[in-house]
Amino acid sequence: MKKEDFIILLNRYLSGDTNLEENNKLLNYYESFQTKEDWNDTLGSREEMELKMRTRIQNAIQSEEVKIIPIQPFYAKNTFKLIAMAASLLLLISISLIINKTNPLKIETPQVAHKEILIGSDKATLTLEDGSVIALEKGKSYTKGNASSNGEKLVYSSNGKSAAIANNLLTIPRGGQFFVQLADSTKVWLNSESQLRYPVAFVDGETRQVELVYGEAYFEVSPSTKHKGSRFKVKTENQNVEVIGTEFNIKAYRDESAIYTTLVKGVVAVSNTSKKQILAPNQQSKITEYNGNIAVSDVDVYNEISWRKGLFVFKGMPLKDIAKVLSRWYDVDIVFADPALGDVKFNGVLNKNQKLEDILTTIKNINFINAYEKKDNKIIIK
Repeated sequence: MKKEDFIILLNRYLSGDTNLEENNKLLNYYESFQTKEDWNDTLGSREEMELKMRTRIQNAIQSEEVKIIPIQPFYAKNTFKLIAMAASLLLLISISLIINKTNPLKIETPQVAHKEILIGSDKATLTLEDGSVIALEKGKSYTKGNASSNGEKLVYSSNGKSAAIANNLLTIPRGGQFFVQLADSTKVWLNSESQLRYPVAFVDGETRQVELVYGEAYFEVSPSTKHKGSRFKVKTENQNVEVIGTEFNIKAYRDESAIYTTLVKGVVAVSNTSKKQILAPNQQSKITEYNGNIAVSDVDVYNEISWRKGLFVFKGMPLKDIAKVLSRWYDVDIVFADPALGDVKFNGVLNKNQKLEDILTTIKNINFINAYEKKDNKIIIK
């Protein structure tokens, strides 16, 4: 986008005279100029412009007139949707898109699709203690014992003490996501390509333990005060997380060399065979398989849990890591014709309910890639 066009579009935005497509274009290019010399002084300072934009958005929130790409989290109510939309728009304002100026890239027309790539949806496979396998998906209901599902979520009711408590295994495939409420009322949102093992019931006073076999999950834990002081533990292959009552996110994918635990609120203790660390809200621990150290850092929680709110937030992320995220959600393999392209960093906020082609076109149109080619269930980035 030329600077002159940017100025015109920005002034129209501040006057409330832009449509949805123009708003998205403007927000994707905002702050794309990397130095003060690049910034046009007729706009005022960056700080002044951001304040104007934030003020207008806040006014829209208060009047319930926020209109951006619809965000449809699989668990949200209408009020929360509005907040999520507004939050994502505010976050977009602070995004700067990093363009490789030393290697200008040529834009080519995408290839014709051979096969439609579907957007991810609510689906999972439930494996019972006896080995029985049940497909959970929209339009199919399931009820057995204290478990019931409408195809979009799985809920276990509390049925008191049990002499022999069975374990269930919930598997979310690539291209899926799912919500499960455990028997103690703990809520778990599972991301694509994830697996959770858990008991179908808990005994008050005894430790409540589940296992994130692999993948990513967001936990909203029922407090220990409601269960005679029993603690809640989440086990992964190389770490244990112990909580009293809290909200946190664990990412432990099989194709990644580190486990990330992000605390939203409450207190958790992260440990492995040799070390233990206490996390405070807005902190994230990282355990690598190479040395077993537990590194703790402050993070932007919104970015880390955006997947649960129906968004992809990529902040200075290499395209090769973005490809992993997109591959899981759209159940497609993404490869790079030139491996160096995988190291190009991209910033942006995208809606998970968009078609993959739209996301790739957005990345292409701002000159991060030359083109992409679709071959059945594979995307080749060029």
